[in-house]
Amino acid sequence: MARPRAADYDDHRAQILAAAAALFARRGYTAATMNELAAASGVSKATLYHYFADKTELLQHIASGHVARLEALVAEVKAQQLPPADHLRELIARFMQAYANAQHEHRVLTEDVKFLDDAARRTVEDGERRVVAAYAQAVAAVRPELAGDLHKPLAMLLFGMINWTFTWLKPGGPLTHEALGAVVADLFFGGLPAVQALKPAPDRPR
Repeated sequence: MARPRAADYDDHRAQILAAAAALFARRGYTAATMNELAAASGVSKATLYHYFADKTELLQHIASGHVARLEALVAEVKAQQLPPADHLRELIARFMQAYANAQHEHRVLTEDVKFLDDAARRTVEDGERRVVAAYAQAVAAVRPELAGDLHKPLAMLLFGMINWTFTWLKPGGPLTHEALGAVVADLFFGGLPAVQALKPAPDRPR
């Protein structure tokens, strides 16, 4: 008969994942060791192995968990059934708020997923594609007259503004993630009306 889990199992697991994300973000996934991960988590190495089989499993759970939380935000905003412009602004605001509390996880997602095996990496990347698709649909709802081949690039340009804030926006500084989220939305919406449909590419000489 399997031994029942302790009541605080999930809390300890979350604590280890948070500590591992911070260590990976600071040291890099390849440089971090299981001894360092155990010390950072405040547990013994044996206890660490009780929760996670190896460093790769930690990376997989950090990345997939972060993407799952972002997908959940997309679903929560969609459930509000806001008008198109308000919907997109709310997505931007909620993502910036999420990044404020997940800077380490986001750095791991952007820099270390390449170290996962093909199946695990595809699972994470599929989740990221669903998030991008949701943003592209939100952009399309605001500018439905634009051809469909522009909606995803516009969404990716928007992510370009918000995805890399972890590299320079420091917690406790004069500019908060919430304030920056409003700036990003204003910049995007200020420029979005100026976007014109793509012109057909000229034929290249053969």
